Amino acid sequence: MFIFIRARRIAVILPMVIAVVFVLIFAPENNDYYSMVWDESVPVNSDLSEEFTNYLEEIIRIRDRAMLENDIEAMRALYNVNTKLGIYAFEHEQKKINYLHSWAEKQGVEFSDINTFLKIRWVKEQGNKVTVNFSAITEYTYKYVNMPDTPNRFRIATYHILDFSNISDRWLITREWYTDPFADSLNTDTLKAETNKAFILSQGPRDFSGLNSRRIKAVEYADLYCGAGDNEEYYFRYNTAYKNYNSLGGDCANFASQVLYEGGFKKTAGWNYDKDGSRAWVNAQGFKDYLLYSGRGSLIVHGTYDKVLKLSYKLLPGDIIAYEKKGKVVHVSVVTGADSRGYTLVNCHNVDRFKVPWDLGWSDKGIKFWLIRVNY
Repeated sequence: MFIFIRARRIAVILPMVIAVVFVLIFAPENNDYYSMVWDESVPVNSDLSEEFTNYLEEIIRIRDRAMLENDIEAMRALYNVNTKLGIYAFEHEQKKINYLHSWAEKQGVEFSDINTFLKIRWVKEQGNKVTVNFSAITEYTYKYVNMPDTPNRFRIATYHILDFSNISDRWLITREWYTDPFADSLNTDTLKAETNKAFILSQGPRDFSGLNSRRIKAVEYADLYCGAGDNEEYYFRYNTAYKNYNSLGGDCANFASQVLYEGGFKKTAGWNYDKDGSRAWVNAQGFKDYLLYSGRGSLIVHGTYDKVLKLSYKLLPGDIIAYEKKGKVVHVSVVTGADSRGYTLVNCHNVDRFKVPWDLGWSDKGIKFWLIRVNY
């Protein structure tokens, strides 16, 4: 049983706005919370879930508004800031807000709406502490500053474990753990807002009407099973014909392999799935290497954001971007389109993304990108 919530929409026009990365919003017990976020074995207490529905709905509404309006103080009252872990959780949200606004400045966009859809998985009570396991899909709407009448939207799914404690008859957040899509980019000093903005703002829409049928089929699959697509029936849903590797380190390469397979590539001895996936199927580094060494993919460019930005406009739906950190590929995503200024958009698993700008969440200066043409 699940409890569904949709946070109220916020429409305020203001400037702002993984390697798979799981962010610990508290220090200890990370292994316990890592496993808990994927645990569906806890019995659902309907009465308790109903009781905390309103609390959670209001918390997410306040956090969405604070992110949109760049107002971190608006959410301070949600946290128990008299404890180390409560302060840490609050300060992490502050870093996220700072990053999103810095990215928006770099990109030349303004975010006009942030809206979150929630699914409560379970609620567990232990004395004066309550733990809530929930999933969320947040939709972000943005417009380019020189194209204000054309909105662009993307969605990101996150998976949360949140602890409340009753302090003076108020339920306050004492710690939180969730899959953070921006964890690799919280050092905003790495963003140089003016360096590439003029180039991005000078680009126009891109025409993908000439895509071959294999690319189209691959993208259709990527949109359906990314976990955060535009079909509510498939929210948080993966293809159950495949194992979910999130609890084993990440599902991004497994998802990208599925997309290529649905796009017509036949399995091979080295790239294969049969009850379990080969290294080339499920490992980000192995997947990138397989694509390039097999000839099924061709390298467009490899390097830092500044080096690859202009060539990123050559990417087509169905192509692959690999994200390298400290010399190792830690994440891969699938190109699924472009926004109103032709900026490449991607889908992926873990963190689940739907039509997200390809560099959002990957702004650290130490990250390099592999842009790969897939030879459908």
